Amino acid sequence: MSVKSAARERDSLLFIGGQWRAGTGGRTLKLREPATGGVIGSVAQADEHDLDAALASIERGFTLWRRSEPGERARVLTTAAAILRSRAEETARTITAEQGKPLGEARSEIEQSAGHFDWYATEATRDLGRTWTDGRREFTVQRRPIGPVAAFSAWNFPASLPARKIAPAIAAGCSILVKPAEEAPGAAVALVNALIDAGLPPEVIALVTGDAPKIAREVIGSPVIRKITLTGSILVGRELVQLSAEHLQPLSLELGGHAPVIVLPGADVPGVARALAGAKFRNAGQVCISPTRFFVPDRDAEEFAAHFAETAAALTVGPGDRDGVEVGPLANERRLRAVESLMDDLRKGGARVLTGGGRVESLPGWFFEPTVVTDVSDDARILTEEPFGPIAPVLPYRSIDEAVNRANAVEQGLAAYVFGPEDAARDVASRLDVGMIGVNTTALAVAEAPFGGVKSSGYGREGGTEGLNEYTVAVYTQVAQQKQEGQ
Repeated sequence: MSVKSAARERDSLLFIGGQWRAGTGGRTLKLREPATGGVIGSVAQADEHDLDAALASIERGFTLWRRSEPGERARVLTTAAAILRSRAEETARTITAEQGKPLGEARSEIEQSAGHFDWYATEATRDLGRTWTDGRREFTVQRRPIGPVAAFSAWNFPASLPARKIAPAIAAGCSILVKPAEEAPGAAVALVNALIDAGLPPEVIALVTGDAPKIAREVIGSPVIRKITLTGSILVGRELVQLSAEHLQPLSLELGGHAPVIVLPGADVPGVARALAGAKFRNAGQVCISPTRFFVPDRDAEEFAAHFAETAAALTVGPGDRDGVEVGPLANERRLRAVESLMDDLRKGGARVLTGGGRVESLPGWFFEPTVVTDVSDDARILTEEPFGPIAPVLPYRSIDEAVNRANAVEQGLAAYVFGPEDAARDVASRLDVGMIGVNTTALAVAEAPFGGVKSSGYGREGGTEGLNEYTVAVYTQVAQQKQEGQ
């Protein structure tokens, strides 16, 4: 089946009450392919009637699913993971068509999503409660499902981002309403289909697409929703905090980052430069934990920048479904304009472009060249704004204290990286104000570990046991032990 025909089959994307259907009002949004800018399908827009129906459905679903046995939740998740893997190629091609990333990255994302389902299948059966007694009373703490969840996801990882929200919610016994990004909804559709085919009761999950601010106001304003989880921008996160205040709904917020890399004296400069180039330009730089500011000792900065630029210039840019492509397009035209604006600001400040620096004019879509810059002015916007694109500034430093202070001097605090001799790298890592740190590695996201940040990068965690706890509440019971007859 061609990518285009697969996209066309997804024109109706609302899943409500166990059925896929068009929006009540019949309105749709155009679904565009980043590699060409052309229309490849349409996305249904949910109106207030659809949202009311979706909320009522997951309210009923929670009444059912909260009483399910942990083993049943585990079985559904394990089976869904197997189904995802069996459909991996089709879903990966959907991701590449809608979001733009190379097929190899899309395939890896499907495996990561299945891994989240597998991990939370094991967590579903783990007893997180505890019981004790003082001889007169029995004390019990249980973890119970928090209630119906509203999950808002982003377009940069259209499968794994919703998967790491859906999986712990299902494992905990919650129902969930999923709002994927309207630019790339197909992978979330695949997740829902896998769960339903695995035996999840249909009203435990709903999926809606359309006008994001309108959906947020309607859904978050509902007393049905007992938990909100968002992957998005800092601006959107602040808006959701305000919307949720009336009903005091707890939130988990992953709001992006601006990850510093500190290369230490004694590091393998050529090897580190090559490794970091691969990490930086993955998904065209549209990764919330992507390394974005490269702090290098001043004596090594020129050599590092040269190796980094050489590696970046050798990357193959093109449509993600072509063999050998390593960097695809940016996911939407908004992102392309934003990256161009950052590049204009760098040039005005006198930055030196070692490679890249503009659109790929030979390609019709939203392509931007892998770019490496030096001589960046202290007031350049890219030093404080998350670039979310393929621009890498190399920044020399004179002392470790200077590097640490500059690394911490942003409002974001999601991830950071340190490369160099292990003992020294561990020491520097302990001084960084972030939620996740990679020492001599950039491979941070694993299902078993908590994913999340500090400062304006949000709060709450996804992944690990911590991710499951986000969807539960601790209920404490005390029972006075009655004296038995004859005592």
